[in-house]
Amino acid sequence: LFLYMLIGTILGARLGHCFFYDWSYYSNHLLEVLCVWKGGLSSHGGACGILLALYIFSRKVVQKSYMWVMDRIVLAVAFCGACIRFGNLMNHEIYGHATDIPWAFQFITNIHAWQQGAEPIYSAPSHPTQIYEMLYCLVTFAVVMFLYWKTNARKYEGFIFGVFLIGVFLTRFLLEFIKNNQESFEDSMVLNMGQLLSVPLIVWGVYLLIKSFIEISRTEGGLRIMKD
Repeated sequence: LFLYMLIGTILGARLGHCFFYDWSYYSNHLLEVLCVWKGGLSSHGGACGILLALYIFSRKVVQKSYMWVMDRIVLAVAFCGACIRFGNLMNHEIYGHATDIPWAFQFITNIHAWQQGAEPIYSAPSHPTQIYEMLYCLVTFAVVMFLYWKTNARKYEGFIFGVFLIGVFLTRFLLEFIKNNQESFEDSMVLNMGQLLSVPLIVWGVYLLIKSFIEISRTEGGLRIMKD
């Protein structure tokens, strides 16, 4: 499972960045797609890579249904998402619009040059959106952990996965309204690339929840908290 997740995450995140965010460049420099040390990863691409890798894992290794695997793996993925955003915070990247809120951060905008000894150039006080994203990942983590360990939710395949998709990608969609665009081409878009890529995952989550609630309504006892 670790190997499937590792390969799926790295390949998906890298290819997602190259295709979704900077294809105009990489289409003319295909070999640089392999240059992961130069930076450029996409969380949506990583999600796609994980989804494909776990589909293969479910068929070839555990021979369980795809939703059986997804309902369990998202517990770890939700916590991992918070760790990734903490890394973004430490790297002074993917932050929000300028603001005068008391907890605004000033980020170093020339982080790579600063690491080489240059004087730091600071942004205006800005929303620390990495922290906001850490928080919604941790809340989602707490919710799916509760559902898995304290209720009979795992009985309804796709329910926990659907809650995860809504918890992570709907909040991501809304938060994008106060985040700086990652690429200049997004400036002319009504919804940026992160929002457009979140929509299919939100729809999938809503579909899974509706499907699960229909199944729950037909089941005697329904969704309930389990006794220790």
